[in-house]
Amino acid sequence: MSAKAEHYDVIRKPIITEKTTMASENGAVVFEVAMAANKPQIKEAVETLFGVKVKAVNTTITKGKVKRFRGQLGKRADVKKAYVTLEEGNTIDVSTGL
Repeated sequence: MSAKAEHYDVIRKPIITEKTTMASENGAVVFEVAMAANKPQIKEAVETLFGVKVKAVNTTITKGKVKRFRGQLGKRADVKKAYVTLEEGNTIDVSTGL
């Protein structure tokens, strides 16, 4: 399978935090994805781009916080995250780059 441009539109970037590092020990990888992306699209994109088998995809939407910048009120963008659980024996090393 070849990587299509749509796959790169679905998956924005990997998320590397303490919480996602703990999830990676259980075979899960966390990506920031497009708000319009659904679970089958995310699964297909990860399998095509990284050449792995995906077991499950869980998604969550984090609402943007209202923050102040130089006294002005502003709102951070809403973010959709995908927790991608991989089949046994499959790994993606997001810390070293693609």
